[in-house]
Amino acid sequence: MTTPTDIILHQQSKLLEIAFSDGARYKLPFEFLRVFSPSAEVRGHGPGQETLQFGKRNVILTDIEPAGNYAIKLTFNDGHDSGLYTWEYLHELGQYQDAMWHDYEHKLEAAGASRD
Repeated sequence: MTTPTDIILHQQSKLLEIAFSDGARYKLPFEFLRVFSPSAEVRGHGPGQETLQFGKRNVILTDIEPAGNYAIKLTFNDGHDSGLYTWEYLHELGQYQDAMWHDYEHKLEAAGASRD
């Protein structure tokens, strides 16, 4: 299993930088992390139950807490703090960030919603 070797919070640029034991290093924007939260509130309890997140462009990551040896819990300034970001999920977010963001932008457009 791939585990983080470094986690750096960049408040100025609103990025969470994560380096992994397989050599991968990702910079994940706060907005991206919030929009793709692993919580049931965002993902639902099964396929098709997702809730489109919008208006999160300026969200700030205010706290990071360890959750065992396998995940972190992120707290955002909009009050969202549920869902555990496992190492596997964070690696996946980094790996597929571009495609996931592109898909998200299309969903926003189709819903007539905005990042603001």
